[in-house]
Amino acid sequence: MKPKENYSNRFRLIYGLASLAVGVTACGWGIAFAVMGTWPLVALDVAVVCVALLSLALARSNRLSAALLFSQAAFLVIITLFCLVFDVPRAAAPRVSHLFLLVLALLGYINYRREQSRPQLAIVALCVIAFVVFASSTAAPSFARPIPEAIQIYGSWVNTIVAVGLLCVGVYVMQLELARDLDKARAIKMALRNREFELFYQPQVDETGRLTGAEALLRWRRGDGTHVPPAEFIPAAEQAGLMPAIGDWVLAQACETLAAWRHDPATSGLKLAINVSADHFMKPDFVDTVLDCLRTLELDPALLKLELTESMMANDIDAISEKMRALRAAGLFISLDDFGTGYSSLSHLRRLPVQEIKIDRSFVQDIVESRRNRVLLKSIFDMAHVLEFAVVAEGVETLEQLGLLRSFGCKAFQGYYFGRPVPRGEFQSQWAELPVPPAARFA
Repeated sequence: MKPKENYSNRFRLIYGLASLAVGVTACGWGIAFAVMGTWPLVALDVAVVCVALLSLALARSNRLSAALLFSQAAFLVIITLFCLVFDVPRAAAPRVSHLFLLVLALLGYINYRREQSRPQLAIVALCVIAFVVFASSTAAPSFARPIPEAIQIYGSWVNTIVAVGLLCVGVYVMQLELARDLDKARAIKMALRNREFELFYQPQVDETGRLTGAEALLRWRRGDGTHVPPAEFIPAAEQAGLMPAIGDWVLAQACETLAAWRHDPATSGLKLAINVSADHFMKPDFVDTVLDCLRTLELDPALLKLELTESMMANDIDAISEKMRALRAAGLFISLDDFGTGYSSLSHLRRLPVQEIKIDRSFVQDIVESRRNRVLLKSIFDMAHVLEFAVVAEGVETLEQLGLLRSFGCKAFQGYYFGRPVPRGEFQSQWAELPVPPAARFA
């Protein structure tokens, strides 16, 4: 499932106002250039207005990440073109339009801290390189059409003031974002110390509706009783490097749950799945920590399922494979979570000792309406059958979805149709009294 975009409301507001300001400014310049009859500059200003309006529309439709990448790439091209063709340095007026490249680079860096990606990093690098080139050279290409000197002198003052102002705003925003991140990190550390985190349990069932296990899902309930959504605090914990500490806590709690379950006939044979982050898994002592926890409580390793996300495959695949093999040799069950949304490939599946793949809920949600999703899912189940992988369909919410998945050969399911995540006591009492809830009727 795609994570929620991790941007503060303040950042969204400032970006929207900046897009609007750029559009209004370009509109004003476009009118002035139209009066003077410099139509190539008018066309360039029209392009700036279009980019600003489209960026604002994307931001308002909760696609701020796409808006940021689009606006940076488009303005990089526009500024570069303007510097090459129109803003040619003279003795009376230097080139200043390239200062806006620093604004783009700063905006890109702020966005990169929120959501690291290679395209964003490439845009930042290109902005910096272009700035250095234009700042260090006074040469102009043969096709240059310099703007009139009087306008350039006036424009150099205006553009310098605007660029410096935007840089100041960018630094202020970055400071606010850093403070926001620090506040979140401190709150998460405090939550760990104050035992504000808890695990909720969502059932996993087989094709007959029989309970086979559960997934432990992390929840944060503040001291005042309010809940913090996982989509909000988990990205903050990842960015602050706190996932290994949280992961160790989840592992310990999961093992305690398995130890409690073995004394109840209704839960004694259930498998318990926990999510493992890339930072946690790549800890040098991760394997030893897991095995020590199991040995201390004398638990059957086969009952603990480790769900690893596909995004982990962007790390050292050989080191990952070695750790997986050590865990599997000890008897643990290895599952690949969110299958179909990350970095895994057939070569990775062939090399890694994975026993199960978990279909991402985004595929399941559209299975009834989308023929393409049905074809993709059928292909995944056929491949899994050939490779002898177990398959769990996540996010099952309706009887229609369940029926289609069963027709593809799916034998393991999880989703609201069978039960929502609940605290351990409620989960255990619910399934002890009623092995198959009424909502989970099978056709």
